[in-house]
Amino acid sequence: MEKVIFYVIAAVVIIFSVLTVTSRRILRAAVYLLFVLLATSGLYFMLNYNFLAAVQLTVYSGGIVVLIVFAILLTAHMDHKLEPVGMTKAVLSGALSILGIGFTLYVLSTFPFHSGGGMEADYGVAAVGARLLSYGDHGYVLPFEVVSILLLAAMVAAIIIAKQFTKND
Repeated sequence: MEKVIFYVIAAVVIIFSVLTVTSRRILRAAVYLLFVLLATSGLYFMLNYNFLAAVQLTVYSGGIVVLIVFAILLTAHMDHKLEPVGMTKAVLSGALSILGIGFTLYVLSTFPFHSGGGMEADYGVAAVGARLLSYGDHGYVLPFEVVSILLLAAMVAAIIIAKQFTKND
């Protein structure tokens, strides 16, 4: 049963990812992105990464997509269609996608998921949390804070855009 659920969620991610980047209507692309992010959180729940799944739901699905939709609704017309993609861009994008898939598969096949001595490396929730909050050699406090400042700047920008939009009416 888990395999069936995994394949359904993976199909949703793939289908809506393709629809996100190929849609000519920007609002529909944002909605398709929402479905991709929701399905990604479903994959995290299947892996028992409940904290990461909750962050995916709240920050990305709940926050970023809503911010994108508000920006679209405040700055563009909902019926606005993007220009069709030319053949050169389509071929170049396809070639780069194939190159990216090849690079990803190479990295996954050569990454040492096991540390030396036959013991498994610690990729559990406690180890990830300790690394997120540490400032030592393998700590991620600085990138974590940079991302929080970026999200704060995006919220301030959305407020400024909304205020300018309401002043014009």
